[in-house]
Amino acid sequence: MITGYALAVSGGAAAVAVWAFVLVALNRPPEKPLLIGIGVIEALLAIQVLISIVMLIAGGEPGSLVTFLAYLFGSLLVLPLGTVWALAERTRSSTAVLGVALLTVPVLMLRMVEVWGGASA
Repeated sequence: MITGYALAVSGGAAAVAVWAFVLVALNRPPEKPLLIGIGVIEALLAIQVLISIVMLIAGGEPGSLVTFLAYLFGSLLVLPLGTVWALAERTRSSTAVLGVALLTVPVLMLRMVEVWGGASA
């Protein structure tokens, strides 16, 4: 697991989450620029999956493979699910849903780094 990349993705997700919560404070529904930001974070997460798969094939071993894979693929699902929910009802609350989904990404990334390093799952 490349810790620096995970931290960069986490920072990007946190920045877009702040943007989402600013829109909530302004009573705005999800807008196209926010959705583009979410798409960029999702692309970075897809790259994380590829990096992780290559590292696993190359012989890297997380502390718990099942837990690591659950976090890895779970991180790919959080944003699309939050986006579908948010677009079904375009309100201020749906923008908050996106913010919470975005804040979930750094938590998942932190856990992936911990599990990769051998910390207990």
